[in-house]
Amino acid sequence: MEAAGPEKDLLLRLLRIAVAAVHPDCVLPAALPRRPPPGRTLVLGAGKAAAAMAACLARHLDPPFAGAVVVPHGHALSAPGGGIELLEAGHPLPDAGSVAAARRMHHEVARLGPDDRLIFLASGGGSATLTLPAPGLSLAEKRDIVDHLLRRGVPIAVINAVRKHLSAIKGGRLGAEAAARGAELWTLAISDVVGDDPAAIASGPTIPDPTTVDDARAALRMVKAPHAAVWERLLDAPGAETPEPGDVAGETCLLASGATALTAAAKAARAAGHAVHDLGDRIEGAAPDVARGHAELARRLKAAGGRHLVLSGGELTVCRDGDTGGRGGPNLEYLAALALALEGASGIHALAVDSDGFDGTSGAAGGIVAPDSLARAREQGLDPAALLAAHDSRRLFAALGDLVETGPTGTNVNDLRFILVEGDAD
Repeated sequence: MEAAGPEKDLLLRLLRIAVAAVHPDCVLPAALPRRPPPGRTLVLGAGKAAAAMAACLARHLDPPFAGAVVVPHGHALSAPGGGIELLEAGHPLPDAGSVAAARRMHHEVARLGPDDRLIFLASGGGSATLTLPAPGLSLAEKRDIVDHLLRRGVPIAVINAVRKHLSAIKGGRLGAEAAARGAELWTLAISDVVGDDPAAIASGPTIPDPTTVDDARAALRMVKAPHAAVWERLLDAPGAETPEPGDVAGETCLLASGATALTAAAKAARAAGHAVHDLGDRIEGAAPDVARGHAELARRLKAAGGRHLVLSGGELTVCRDGDTGGRGGPNLEYLAALALALEGASGIHALAVDSDGFDGTSGAAGGIVAPDSLARAREQGLDPAALLAAHDSRRLFAALGDLVETGPTGTNVNDLRFILVEGDAD
């Protein structure tokens, strides 16, 4: 079974190095404020890394402090301690827990005074887990709207612009509430968004918003989002605009991003004797389309000879028209399409994962492909192209034994993709 060779071991080692480099334990302690405020410190947070961020903060920040963080169901690591409560809520669609967490945090911020400090821990996944629909919009309606956008493969930055303008807490509104009470504001963020704009991470509850009502309206009209009468009325209402840059003062620190993870993996790959080709952490597009482009690059490097590692990150999308019943995610779809494009080319192995440990609906972080992946699948009577078309890529990689299953990693910098190429001249 070729996928169980030294190439797989190297790919998994590079993954461990990349994820460790962006874990809160590595990046958060040095960013914490060193002097205590005259009053109290309130710690709040949302997202897939929030539990690990809060636990790290609790070990390194001088007490007293208290607060709460919310993570998606399945990402609840051990309780942070230090008076910080761990909450759970829905993702990628919000649920009642999302609303309860948002109400709790809004209430906590409303109690701040001018001698107090708010530290907000932001990471990807916070948009769904911290949800307080704008007055006049129900949770069910907001879920329908977000689900409509997700199913049509709308880029996450566009979805977040909609979320902010249909929210009573996102897009800097929570930060504006703290500022109105004179509290000191710190935002510590781990980025899962292309471009690393702090205002986009978890939809920026404490960060002023560069997007506008017009941006949200254009996106909703373009995809013919449901409940048009409701969101059209809300976007026309006074106060629909979010706080603009300059409206909310505070310290913002970007702790880590996809580039941080790729840099760590690149260093290790060079030490192992590979020429590194870093395509960056800002790649977007439909997963199969990106995979076909990367397959062409891998073939060119193979023909050139030598040992190579192609690195990339970013946010790939899957467009599902209706529910096919399949399970998968953009990383597994990328790998399936990559294998089909390579059609068994020798000397090329690849790994693609979501750094948070969960790729779409697959239940796995991602997977690995090898030169014999298609042949092994077909020997089992599987049709990889049909499974890709049905968005059932988990079935393919589970049958091959080539799922990468990490569980929640405690961080989230989006997709990580590695392609090892052994050239023809070797």
